[in-house]
Amino acid sequence: MIGEQNKTLKPATDKFRDECGVFGVYGHAEAARLTYLGLYALQHRGQESCGIVTSDGGQLRSERAMGLVPDVFDAERLNRLPGASGIGHVRYSTAGEVSIREAQPFLVACQHGQVAVCHNGNLPFASEERKRLERAGAIFSSTSDTEVVLHGIARSQASNIVEAIPEVLRETEGAFSMLFLTPSSLIAIRDPRGFRPLALGRLGDAWVVASETCAFDLIEARYVRDVEPGEMIVIDEAGLHSSHPLPTQQHAMCIFEHVYFARPDSLIFGHSVNQSRHKMGKQLAIEQPADADIVVPVPDSGVAAAIGYAAQSGLSFRQGLVRNHYVHRTFIEPQQSIRSFGVRIKLNPVRHLIDGRRVVLIDDSIVRGTTSKKIVRMVREAGATEVHMRISCPPTVSPCFYGVDTPNKSDLIAAQMSVEEIRNFIGADSLGYLSLEGMLKATGLDAAAACVACWTEHYPTRITREAETQFAREHEPVPSGDV
Repeated sequence: MIGEQNKTLKPATDKFRDECGVFGVYGHAEAARLTYLGLYALQHRGQESCGIVTSDGGQLRSERAMGLVPDVFDAERLNRLPGASGIGHVRYSTAGEVSIREAQPFLVACQHGQVAVCHNGNLPFASEERKRLERAGAIFSSTSDTEVVLHGIARSQASNIVEAIPEVLRETEGAFSMLFLTPSSLIAIRDPRGFRPLALGRLGDAWVVASETCAFDLIEARYVRDVEPGEMIVIDEAGLHSSHPLPTQQHAMCIFEHVYFARPDSLIFGHSVNQSRHKMGKQLAIEQPADADIVVPVPDSGVAAAIGYAAQSGLSFRQGLVRNHYVHRTFIEPQQSIRSFGVRIKLNPVRHLIDGRRVVLIDDSIVRGTTSKKIVRMVREAGATEVHMRISCPPTVSPCFYGVDTPNKSDLIAAQMSVEEIRNFIGADSLGYLSLEGMLKATGLDAAAACVACWTEHYPTRITREAETQFAREHEPVPSGDV
């Protein structure tokens, strides 16, 4: 069944994707260029579209386009974005809606003045509110759940934007790390459960906010702290103002940030991603040892775990797979007669390292299983006598409703097959996953404050049939006027 469902899926889609990254700056004369650099550092969080909105103190200006940050923003375009404050967004989208309409930040004018917003996360019940607003005459220009929030703010009877934002978000369930920009202020707010990361930094007298701290490193900003779950930070000419206007909830921070999404040089939820992955690899070697000769990572996300696995097991670490970092979605696919091109264009084995050896392959996850199957076959064809697959997280059995592009449950191989059946499907000699307890221990995060729903199907919020994942929203976008 899994194999049949995957016939029409490109191998490149057999990975989880985080939907986006956000960056903001207040109080720097080169706000647009700093935002450009911040988005460049966050490019791994989204490669379909990007955008920047800046304020000169009186007016907001926007530039958005499809494509990678360095391809979209040249000097001429950045010069059209004057001002000392700005927000930016990089977005990954699925095949459902790849269009400029979905690109953020969104910029509108309403009774509270001009306001721009960018959002990392997902609001699973936004479709319900969208339909209610459409019945009341609202017009939408995208399928984005973020636009639903904007409509709520525009309709709010609060006296100003700073009061309107929490008023709307108090009634909003789901994951949101959001940045708002007005002509006079930058506003950062994080949902009470803290699903998605959001960090606060300082660059001289300027303030910066970003999805990951690696964005601070590029511009030589200093990491100050995380924006706390449920916290709203308003930065204006009077300084930084912090409040907690959202109701307190049990924290549920996304552990997949540490497993795969975030760059290893980032601090996420106050912990080193690289250190977490290294410890995951060491714990994986304890829980799932293999009688083998070398440890080979599936680059790039499997590297840190593979180093940890090799260190713990005493096996030799080898970069037996080389990744081509210059592949993008516009790559023209050859005819089907070129077997496995979808994997080989991204990965190529180093035959002299693999030939005649028993190989432990380390990867961060298995989604549909199609890519793992091709990689195992590739390593065998390079001369491996045995291939043992090890995964640095538990089997993923449930879709995410909080901002991760997870396929439907029917497409997740671990939801349909046992570990032994998956091993047989991918063609490995053995297959082992890290336990949930071992993974949580490696991150150093409080298990009670972590979201592990994709491995347990125990969701931190209510989930009904009306709830939408990001995957579902973009593959079956809400039609305008659907009542």
